[in-house]
Amino acid sequence: MLKDYLKLHFIVLLWGFTAILGKLLSVPPVELVFWRTLLASVGLAALLVGRKMEWRIPARQAVRLLAVGSLVATHWITFFLAARLSSVSVCLAGLATLALWTSLLEPLLLWRRVRGYEVGLGLITMVGLYLVSQAELDQLLGLGVAVLSAGLSALFSVLNSQLIKQHSPLRLTFYEMLGACLSITLFFPIYSRFFTEGQGLQLAWRDYDWLWLGVLAGVCTVYAFSTSVELMKRISPFAVNLTINLEPVYGIAMAAGIYWLHSQGLLNAPQFNQERMSTGFYIGTLLIVLSVLIHPLVARLLKDKQPDLEPVIPV
Repeated sequence: MLKDYLKLHFIVLLWGFTAILGKLLSVPPVELVFWRTLLASVGLAALLVGRKMEWRIPARQAVRLLAVGSLVATHWITFFLAARLSSVSVCLAGLATLALWTSLLEPLLLWRRVRGYEVGLGLITMVGLYLVSQAELDQLLGLGVAVLSAGLSALFSVLNSQLIKQHSPLRLTFYEMLGACLSITLFFPIYSRFFTEGQGLQLAWRDYDWLWLGVLAGVCTVYAFSTSVELMKRISPFAVNLTINLEPVYGIAMAAGIYWLHSQGLLNAPQFNQERMSTGFYIGTLLIVLSVLIHPLVARLLKDKQPDLEPVIPV
């Protein structure tokens, strides 16, 4: 069990590393997500074939999953855009509002009652978000985009909590990755004409992009997801969800570590110069993260039945 828990924390560490990869890659966010979803689709298809799992589903269900995939694409594009517009730490602080968004969307979409403790934790999150915004006024745009990305992720998670009851996690993610890739491909003509300032699509890789894309798609997506599915067979959903909530903590810690190495001249990473944060930022982020970590503990204490019986893995 110790080995399984260490492996689970390593996977969450990989998910926290994705924002850092967004800084390291030179490919713009839209093209970046295209490559990530394309490579992830190929990797997941290979896993389905290798494990001799059934991948065909009725056309109507396939269309539904592909449509949800377009939502994943939008979430990832705004996530990587937020990392470019601000620091990794601010991006992850905004993304940590996922629990607040979920508590707002679930009653609307799943017709469940509003939970009083979620309202209280949501207020704590909003106070933390206010402190972060006041501490980093020069990064407000990136913070706003990150909060929007968290809202899109929450919407995706709520929809996935219903879809995962009908499909195996691996097959579900394959179709969603494929849908994300196809939706971006269809968006390319509009994007190229109106959003690239006349530069057109920038799909070419430069320098170490091939390495970082391989890590992003192969390690942080395909490997992390397939391993997490295996771990869920031995670790309780409560423990998995609680560990996943540490993703912003790991990401911010890694970004701070890279900044320190750069400031000491041990690493050449000028894109991380923004990672030097004020005290107000860390206080606000601490409040957000605490509200996220407390949520499953309070729910378990009150024996509150969650609508999703299995944890929804971030993809």
